[in-house]
This record gives sequence, C-alpha cells and structure tokens, in this order.
Amino acid sequence: MDDATIVDLYWARDSRAIDETQTKYAGFLSAIAMNLLNVREDAEECVSDTYLAAWNAIPPERPNILRAFLGRIVRNLSLDRLRRGRARKRGGGEPEAIFEELEEILPDTRTPEGEMERRELLRDIEDFLRVQPERPRNMFLRRYWYADSVKVIAARYGLRENAVSAQLLRTRGKLRSYLAERGYAI
Repeated sequence: MDDATIVDLYWARDSRAIDETQTKYAGFLSAIAMNLLNVREDAEECVSDTYLAAWNAIPPERPNILRAFLGRIVRNLSLDRLRRGRARKRGGGEPEAIFEELEEILPDTRTPEGEMERRELLRDIEDFLRVQPERPRNMFLRRYWYADSVKVIAARYGLRENAVSAQLLRTRGKLRSYLAERGYAI
C-alpha cells in the first residue's frame, strides 16, 4: 500500500492504518531503534510506541513523507529511552560515542530561546547536508541519524573503518566551519 493511502487511513481513523504501517515500516523502524538502544525489548517497545504516536499525531498532522515522519518519531522515542537509561546508570556504547562526536560542534540550545535556535540549527544542518557529495552525506546520515556503527558503514561502502572515521571527521569539520560562518558559538 502506498504512503498516501496509509495516511488517508489514519485520517479516516481506520485501525488498518496501524497494520499497514507495521507491514511496510516495521523493519525500518526496528533498525533505527536497535541501533540506538541495543536492547531488543526496548527497541520493540519504542516501535510499538511509534505506531501509537503516529495514530495520535495524524490528524491533525498530514506528513508529506511518511517514512521520515515515522523515522523521526521512533528515533526521538529511542533517544528519550536512552537518556532515561543513562540518567539512571552511566554507561558506554555506540549511542554515547555518537553524541560525543557531535557534542564538540553543536551549540548548547538549553536556553529560553533555545527551541527557536534549535529549529534554525536543524535547518542550517539540512542546508549543509544538501550541498555535500552523496557518499559523505549518506555516511554522515548513517552515523548520526540512523546510529550505524563505523563498522557497519564501512561494510556498506566497502571501505576500511579508519577511512570511514576520517571521512566523518572531515564532514564534521566542514559542518563546524559552516555553522561558525552562520554565527553559531561552537
């Protein structure tokens, strides 16, 4: 079933919308959640919560790209679960490494004006990524959106892990310069 039809089912409050969403996107959503959480039960719960969140959000929202809409929901739910887990117990792992890699170039938006600045920052990052060559852009997204490990990215592109790490370092450096040119305090 195509995405427009699935969204129409949500708008009609037809419960088949959930079934069709699960049929089409369960693997995609599970991959995002597992990359971030590394615990199957937690990932499954976040995926289930994604279906409920989509049900509650559509309507009034009508997503243009259902895959991206659902991906954003599961990613945010997974990150929230990860933060709650980290608040209870500090630990290492892939998600923490991802945050540490980006921490040095992203400004802190936890201020009263932070939400507006965060939205501007996201737009600027999207603009930056649009002009990057396809392979570095996709590697960046695989690492920092989908939370793929460097090893998985290297296998995907037929590269050595240090080549992927070097490319990510270069892209982060370009992003840092790009954001500094736009006045972000980094």
